[in-house]
Amino acid sequence: MMINKKTLVLGASPNADRYGYKATVMLLKHNYEVVPFGIKKGHIAGKQILNELPNDTNFDTVTLYLGPQNQVEYYDYISMLKPKRVIFNPGTENTEWQQRLKNEGIQPLEACTLVLLQTSQY
Repeated sequence: MMINKKTLVLGASPNADRYGYKATVMLLKHNYEVVPFGIKKGHIAGKQILNELPNDTNFDTVTLYLGPQNQVEYYDYISMLKPKRVIFNPGTENTEWQQRLKNEGIQPLEACTLVLLQTSQY
């Protein structure tokens, strides 16, 4: 049974060594509905990595695996999605964007998706 915290993984990669890949796999193992998005084509655990931003706007969480320099082009898209929260995984922290999200009523969370899942805090 799927748990309803639908998550967009921004920066998903078909490379099993990348954290965007590992997070997608772990979210699926924990029965979350996951939409992996990235610039590289491929699949993660049978889910196709989208190379175009989804039109679906029903996301609870966006988890980031993009460095701050690669986030700017997604600001407006994420604002339009209005997720409950955006998880800034280690290395993705971005004070400017986190403040903008707060101002828009979206919770920025500096955390590790893998740790949140492993400790049942997701």
